Amino acid sequence: MMLGRLLGPRVWLLVAALLAAAILVPMANLWLPADSPLHVPSYMVPLFGKYLCYALLALALDLVWGFVGILSLGHGAFFALGGYAMGMYLMRQIGSRGVYGNPVLPDFMVFLNWDRLPWFWHGFDQFWFAALMVVLVPGLLAFVFGYFAFRSRVTGVYLSIITQAMTYALLLAFFRNDMGFGGNNGLTDFKELLGFSIASQGTRAGLFAATCIALALGVLLVGGVTRSKLGKLMIAVRDAESRTRFLGWRAEHVKLFAFTVSAVMAGIAGALYVPQVGIINPGEFAPVNSIEVVVWAAVGGRGTILGPVLGALLVNAGKSYFTVAAPEFWLFVLGGLFVVVTLFLPRGIVGTIDHGWNALRDRRRSLSAEDGTGAPPQLPPQSPAADRTSMPDGALPSPAE
Repeated sequence: MMLGRLLGPRVWLLVAALLAAAILVPMANLWLPADSPLHVPSYMVPLFGKYLCYALLALALDLVWGFVGILSLGHGAFFALGGYAMGMYLMRQIGSRGVYGNPVLPDFMVFLNWDRLPWFWHGFDQFWFAALMVVLVPGLLAFVFGYFAFRSRVTGVYLSIITQAMTYALLLAFFRNDMGFGGNNGLTDFKELLGFSIASQGTRAGLFAATCIALALGVLLVGGVTRSKLGKLMIAVRDAESRTRFLGWRAEHVKLFAFTVSAVMAGIAGALYVPQVGIINPGEFAPVNSIEVVVWAAVGGRGTILGPVLGALLVNAGKSYFTVAAPEFWLFVLGGLFVVVTLFLPRGIVGTIDHGWNALRDRRRSLSAEDGTGAPPQLPPQSPAADRTSMPDGALPSPAE
């Protein structure tokens, strides 16, 4: 009961919808006949799964942008690193079934006349090791990057530029053939995952269900963190970082925690993305991809949990439609959408709805109070920093509270 009150009904409804989709979509694809109106075509299952991977990536960005105020333009790098970790495992599973029949070396290494497997490829023949790298590599990069950036108090547009420079540097590095990651072509031609054919309907349905569950767990994680005392401190850092520091809190530690957790979530999204689309290449590091993630979160409404998920689904569904119906105009549509949201819906779709609903509720309470039929309207809650500064002199709490 306490957990339900902490997370709120919206989070639980979103989790329930994701878990229901994890069951109903595979059933509609595998069990219903093709002529049934409820049948989900096989090509739609990985497409929906890709949308949900993007939703998890947008949720990861929302954790740092919506609740801590860190506008990262490099989250595509964490997404791609998680995808490469999974892609390396899938490449090791090909074995002698590759074009050149080498049981150890992937095809691109044979083509480039490599005579041995690079040291950083060892261990990726085991799923547990690949899963560990999916979490560890993006998380470690985010921790090291965030430690030096936040310790130096780099903020605002300067931090955004540095994160974009990071993902662009990785883009250039992974394009090189001598890096050992497939160069421009990347990693592809996957055969199986955990012994199951990656092209079979059952495997695709299972990956879709796993993506739904991962997104549901991500929603619970972000909801639990942001509605805890730590979440209040994150919002205080976002709204009044200097005041938070004056009260004795280490704002850089709060930022570092959120940035690292967010990177891990992005890496998991990338790992689920690769087997469903069948390829990972350096193009995933492109800065424009990270900027698109910002658009998803902004359209849905940052700082709302539901907003980034909704924004990612809507924008990518629109992208799938417009890139077929009018491919030459898609980028103009995307740019126009971001401009419209910035000018007329600065809170995003969900944020605007919440703001309008709260204003209407307060209006009704005011009318009821004037008529003497209801309680007076409540003042909006102050930020955690404001709550602390409103205490009497000499009564400021210590950071240990």
